[in-house]
Formats: sequence, C-alpha cells, structure tokens
Amino acid sequence: MSLFQAVILAVVQGLTEFLPISSTAHLYLFPWLLGWEDPGIPFTVAVHTGTLVAVLLYFFRTWLELFLCGIGFHYPRQAPIEQVRTSRRLFWYMVAATLPAGVAGLLAEGYISTTFRNPVLMGTMLILVGLIMWWAEKRFLHSREITSVSLTDALVVGTAQAIALIPGVSRSGATIIAGLWRGMTREAAARFTFLLSTPIIAGAAAKTFIELRHSPLENSQLAALLLGFVVSAVSGYLVIAFFLRYLQTRTLKIFIYYRIAFGIVILLLAFLHMGSAR
Repeated sequence: MSLFQAVILAVVQGLTEFLPISSTAHLYLFPWLLGWEDPGIPFTVAVHTGTLVAVLLYFFRTWLELFLCGIGFHYPRQAPIEQVRTSRRLFWYMVAATLPAGVAGLLAEGYISTTFRNPVLMGTMLILVGLIMWWAEKRFLHSREITSVSLTDALVVGTAQAIALIPGVSRSGATIIAGLWRGMTREAAARFTFLLSTPIIAGAAAKTFIELRHSPLENSQLAALLLGFVVSAVSGYLVIAFFLRYLQTRTLKIFIYYRIAFGIVILLLAFLHMGSAR
C-alpha cells in the first residue's frame, strides 16, 4: 500500500466511522471500486485505533466523570448528588448496552470477516437502513436528552449496535435510529452513540492486535500504519465535533440521500461486474 492510499483510506475511516454511512462498507468498497489491493487487517486495526483515540479525546471529561461516578466516586466534587447519580446510572447502562454487540461479535466473527463482506449485501444494507432512518426522522418525536436514558433505551440501542456488525448497516446509523425511535433528540442520540462505540471499538482493536502481535511488518508497512493512525484520529475528531454541532439545528436527510445513492451505485456496479464475469 502506498502512503497516498493510506491517507485516503484513513480519511475515509475518520469520516465514516462517526457519520451514519458505514465505515466498514466504505473501507471495503473504496479499494474494490478503485482497484486497490485490500489494505489488510493491520491497517484496518491502525485506522480503527485512530478513531478510538479521537472519540476518547473528544469525550475524555465525559468518560472520566461517568467512570469515576460509576465505580462509586463523587465526581466532580462540587457536582450535585443528582448529577452524580445520573452519571453513575449512565455508566452502568452503557456497560449493559455493550453486551449485545460484544456477544454478537464473538458468535458471528467468521461471518463478519468473510460472508458478510459482499458488495451486494453492503449496497442493500446502505439503502435499507437509509429508508429506515428516513422513517425514524419522520415518525417519532425527538425531545429527550441523554440524561433521561433508561435501561430499556440502552438495551435497545445496544441491540442496534449488534445488528450494525453487518457491513453497510453503520454502527452510528443503527444506534442513532434506535435513539430516535426511543424519542431522543438527534444530538442526544448521536452523543450516546459515540460514547457507546468507545468500548466496542477498543475491544475489537485490542482483540485483533493481540492476534497480530507476532506478525512481522516491513518498514514500508509501518509507515503506512502510523500515517493511517494519525490521519484517522485527526479526521475522526473533527467529524465528531462537526456532526454534533450539525445535529443541533439540522436533520439526517443529507446522509439518508447519500446512503441510498451510494447503495444504488454499489448494486449497479456489482451486478455489472457479475455480468461481465460470466
């Protein structure tokens, strides 16, 4: 992989990890569309680690407060007791919401990395989830803030995160839809989504890193991995800041249109490719 390809794919990862348009599908489909070689698992781990750093840095204070309150501390010290209780509750709700995706990831690992990586499936999921997102935008009231999240809300969003293991669905897309269905504001749904994604991204990256820790890497690969890590971290951080600000005043329509259009293009190209291969 050239450094130019590493930068392009890292930007793609940084943009699509947090926008509701499926990072897995884009990381797979971009090399397929451009005729590049598969970037490989080490590079995928590097760019996912970059986006993990982005979300940890952006939500550092929030995670610090949730974690410390969750394990029994009163943090910040000057915070009202009700705020501490809310943070403690949110922390354990997020722990519960992480379980469905963790279990699903372990059970369906083989399918996720093989059978599910299919352009037709990805294109179909891009369109289908786009239509469901449009329905959620129109159908439900969006008035609840993240502080009102219940255990039921967390489990519903966590289950959506498990479904998003199918490439093309989008982790942020599925969980934001679930949040909207439960009556959250768009910003609250996105904020909860980003917080919830942190342990899943960390777990997936750590698991793959452990599996690859003894795999030899050439110097050229190391340069691409490092560049991909840095670029995905910077672009991911900027996307989080942009998207949360964007949702304060705007809808998800542009992402719905993009998903449907991109999905149609992928299906057309896939069918044309299958036809020419006969």
